[in-house]
Amino acid sequence: MSFLATTSLAAGAADDNPLASERWRARPLVLVVPAAGDPMLVAVESALRQGTVRAEFLEREMVLFTVVAGQGSRDGKAMNEAQTRGLLQAVGASPADPATAFLVGKDGGIKLAERGTLSLDAVFTLIDGMPMRRR
Repeated sequence: MSFLATTSLAAGAADDNPLASERWRARPLVLVVPAAGDPMLVAVESALRQGTVRAEFLEREMVLFTVVAGQGSRDGKAMNEAQTRGLLQAVGASPADPATAFLVGKDGGIKLAERGTLSLDAVFTLIDGMPMRRR
């Protein structure tokens, strides 16, 4: 199930929202999963270990945020509790929710929210159709 949203990520204090510093610089992909073995997380991390997929991810100026069982990280580096809380608030998620992926645009808006499974190819196609990407 996927849905588009036009939510702004300005909610919450900028210091506690790690997405605020990504605005106009990167396209965050945020994965919120209840456990480390979640199939969505495993599939995305496995795909990003493949050189060509990782290159496509980086070429689109993407960064990976994860919240696994309530613990947040940015590209594998742990975030503190306030940052994790700010990230969850910004995307409107809870650590107890089913596995959900959020694609955040450079403008700070949520462009895609996908529950259960995620196709990075579909994410790349969506990004390639964005106005900032076509410049």
